[in-house]
Amino acid sequence: MNKRFDSDVLVIGGGPAGIAAAVELRRCGVASVTLLEREPELGGVPRHCGHPPFGMREFGRVYSGPAYAARLAKLAECQGVQIRTGVTVTQLEPNGTVRIVDASGMATLSAARVLLATGVRESPRSARLVSGDRPIGVLNTGALQSFVYLRRLMPFRRPLIVGTELVAVSAVLTCLKAGIRPVGIIEASARPTTRRLFMALPRLCRVPVWYSTQLEEIVGTNRVEAARLRDQGGALRAVDCDGILFTGQFIPEATLVRGSHLMLDSGTAGPVVDQYGRCSDPAYFAAGNLLRPVETAGWSFREGRRIGATIAEDLQGGLAATPKGATLSVERGDNVKLVMPQRLALPLADSGLGMLQIRVTHPVDGVLEVSAGGRVVWQQSVNALPERRMLVPLGRLGMQPGNDTLRVAVRTRP
Repeated sequence: MNKRFDSDVLVIGGGPAGIAAAVELRRCGVASVTLLEREPELGGVPRHCGHPPFGMREFGRVYSGPAYAARLAKLAECQGVQIRTGVTVTQLEPNGTVRIVDASGMATLSAARVLLATGVRESPRSARLVSGDRPIGVLNTGALQSFVYLRRLMPFRRPLIVGTELVAVSAVLTCLKAGIRPVGIIEASARPTTRRLFMALPRLCRVPVWYSTQLEEIVGTNRVEAARLRDQGGALRAVDCDGILFTGQFIPEATLVRGSHLMLDSGTAGPVVDQYGRCSDPAYFAAGNLLRPVETAGWSFREGRRIGATIAEDLQGGLAATPKGATLSVERGDNVKLVMPQRLALPLADSGLGMLQIRVTHPVDGVLEVSAGGRVVWQQSVNALPERRMLVPLGRLGMQPGNDTLRVAVRTRP
């Protein structure tokens, strides 16, 4: 590297993926790794989750969220990662230059490589188009966890929980730990988004779950007083509650990407990457839930570690610039909501991310097909829900020279 950089690698985001990548970079011998985190402490979302289980695969024991976050932060510190908290990145510029602001003011940093690991956020009420009043007591899970675990406050006592992703189960645990008794959980679909086994917890805690039910309106003047619900048949009913807790419907925290020169994918709502996590500007990589909503902390940790190793290899010249014509673009076909990565560097192998990750638009029973040039190169039967990942190993795709596009589709059974 002839150019003088502030760091060999800048990592933006101090959650499980960012920390795992930074630690792996140091283990691979990268001299200068700087991790930027806008919060006052490292740890990401787990820092707000006061319940287990976290860390079994990473550390061989079960932690609560804050304990897991503290273990991650200690790991980064012990490995010599340069940690800067309270830093907000405001702009990504070509060739690894980023603009930041912190307590000392604005500055510009540069690095040979930049890793984006900014995670995800839940969709707010405004994005869900729920009508009604604007009273106090309407939150998402992240805000609830911040109130309970960081501020030691109780924002409501009898909330209605909206959604049945895994985070809704986490929300129930948070509520019960704080002495909050949810009046119920509603789900627009006829079955839960998470696996049915996890929905045993609300039942054991005597929290009713109403399927095929939508939140029609929020009622209340100063604070939430009730919720009007609509069932599958169109009938309306009111449920008394003092709060509405929106859970799930995650979207990548891709604000920086949207305002930059990097390509954004409409399916994942995150950056376009190849199987090495490399963005459209090869100085930038991405890892963790920024790539697609949403995976667990453990999955993000393992993904960050793999991308960290890839970046270290790239710094040593192991990932040469992909020649023109040596890439495949990946297209979404029928019934496919997202595919990641969205482009593939040839030759294909199980290195890097190693897998195509696929989600469907709606519950579907059929056949997953990956094709190139009209020829099917991978096929498997699937019975999938929108939030369940499907994986296709890249090294097992039988590719032939001359193909420049892969098409991923799910063909429903007749």
